[in-house]
Amino acid sequence: MNLEGIPEQRRLAMLERMLLIRRVEERLGDDFRAGRLIAGVHLYIGQEAVGVGVCDHLNDRDWIASTHRGHGHFLAKGGSPESLIAEIYAKQTGVCKGMGGTMHVADFSKGIMGANGIVGGGISLIAGAALAASMDQSGAVGVAFFGDGAAAQGVLSEALNLTALWKLPMVMVCENNEWSEFSPAHTVTAGRISERATPYGVASVEVDGNDVEAVWGVAREAIERARSGRGPTLIEAMTYRLCGHVEAESGFLAGAKYRPDEEVARRRERDPLDLYRNALRDTGNLDESKWVEMQRRVAEVVSESVKAAEAAPDPPLSQIQDYMFHNQMP
Repeated sequence: MNLEGIPEQRRLAMLERMLLIRRVEERLGDDFRAGRLIAGVHLYIGQEAVGVGVCDHLNDRDWIASTHRGHGHFLAKGGSPESLIAEIYAKQTGVCKGMGGTMHVADFSKGIMGANGIVGGGISLIAGAALAASMDQSGAVGVAFFGDGAAAQGVLSEALNLTALWKLPMVMVCENNEWSEFSPAHTVTAGRISERATPYGVASVEVDGNDVEAVWGVAREAIERARSGRGPTLIEAMTYRLCGHVEAESGFLAGAKYRPDEEVARRRERDPLDLYRNALRDTGNLDESKWVEMQRRVAEVVSESVKAAEAAPDPPLSQIQDYMFHNQMP
């Protein structure tokens, strides 16, 4: 991990954002297992460095689109933990008024176009956002996050072709976590995903997705390329999800395992949160008092967000007509 060129406060802010994502996801996992959530959750644990390293360069005018594993991207882009947790609790104070749920968190005021249950669905949405930014000459950038399984969807090739032809300000970030649901990625996805950009003349790079500063560096270059009118970039971030595909999987797998325990334990040794915390300690950017205070702040945010969600009202039945049957008689 090359710790050069990033101010100390920015490094500490990235670490705290990664910690916030981790603690929110851990709490949501606990809440699901305790029966407090209405649906299973797909957790971002182990992939925090990708979302944070990319989104640190973005502002509210820039757009992101996410995946079914979208809580981390939402928080990395500056979304409110309170509104996120309330949404997953299906409360009226949720960011989508309790109507979207875990796989559809979105906040247009923050440039968060939303998570998406359709594999690769966010790629085309961000291609559209990038086209709008190009036509408006707004200087905004669109970033699509997607998994290795989505790289096999035709929409990626379509987006590479279109954004290359029109030099659209788009960054495609493939989070290769080595598993397409319950199948090893190498059994369902041929070749190197980053090389899919080559035939279209699109810039591409493969990066250690567990090293937040490595991600930060390649993202900075890609986003600068997009803002300056030089077109898109495909980033393949090599990472690993330390949790299951979905927290409900223990029920339908009935005790079966698709990943060896030894594999998960080995990959925990490269936990991105631990790697960054230790690196900042080694360079003197983070002492024990700062770390303790950071943990306290994050714990308080999570605790207060959960309390607010628990106390919030359920959505009124009238919202069904307002948001699902607008201008229609139910």
